[in-house]
Amino acid sequence: MAKSESIALTADPGDLDDFDVSEAGVAAALADRAARRRVGRPAGSNKEQVALRIDKDVLARWRASGAGWQSRMNEALRRAAP
Repeated sequence: MAKSESIALTADPGDLDDFDVSEAGVAAALADRAARRRVGRPAGSNKEQVALRIDKDVLARWRASGAGWQSRMNEALRRAAP
């Protein structure tokens, strides 16, 4: 199992019987992991990550405009598109 696919189960290292994990315990740990796994763009998003070179001063001004600067930049690019 790859490291990114591993799950953590609570166990008492002083109790040798504690390492005999039941199916219910594994299922609960997998369900908990799936609930916490939601990262990145939501399903069905129409966004695409790209690498784009922008002058440092221009990028600094967008970032200085506060939270949501990427969405505002996206909207400005949309309006400027032919």
